[in-house]
Amino acid sequence: MKIGTFVKRGSALAGATVLVATSVGCAHVNREELGMELSQIRQEMSDGDRQVADQLNTRIDGVEARVDGVESRVDLLEQDLSALENRFNVTIERLEAATRVNTPIYFGFNEAMLGDDDHGLLDGFSAVVLTHFPDALVTIEGFADPAGSASYNLALGRKRAQAVRDYLVNNGKMPAHRVRAVSYGEDTARQVALGKARDEGWENRRVVMVIDHGTSVAQEGVVAARRN
Repeated sequence: MKIGTFVKRGSALAGATVLVATSVGCAHVNREELGMELSQIRQEMSDGDRQVADQLNTRIDGVEARVDGVESRVDLLEQDLSALENRFNVTIERLEAATRVNTPIYFGFNEAMLGDDDHGLLDGFSAVVLTHFPDALVTIEGFADPAGSASYNLALGRKRAQAVRDYLVNNGKMPAHRVRAVSYGEDTARQVALGKARDEGWENRRVVMVIDHGTSVAQEGVVAARRN
């Protein structure tokens, strides 16, 4: 409810109170007119309550419609990602407000360069995201096997994530401010082959792509609010 509504109600109620108080000390007040005045004030307050309730219900309906719309878009997103799953052997996980794409993009030992075979997957990924959630925040997570120091592997994981980010921005035409690179290095909680390094640890030298579609919905809400 707007502040002005409270002020109007307060003024009306205060006026009625003054009117009642005056009537006590004045014998010439028309009680019928006083009753009509109070009845009108009560009706205005009731109409105000009804208007607020209608506005609230409208907003709730709008939120529910947006939620249903987002769910439908996420379903379409994952359907298109499934095509990549079949072609490139990716795996897809639905999170609370995001979709994680585990890729078969692996790096050579102590390397951070993409292979030519990786381009098709990244081209398809960027096309799907731009189709369904162009304003989503996409996070590229880089990983390393446990050979070398933790600090070195953290930096190496970031280089790998950055290589993917650069390709998505430069070749996939994804907005640079919507794609970020982070590193988990040799984080044991995220290793595919726990403790394995070098030839045996190739699965740990990878990247994961996370589509945060919750950020896209929030951005759309800001734009809608500005338009209104």
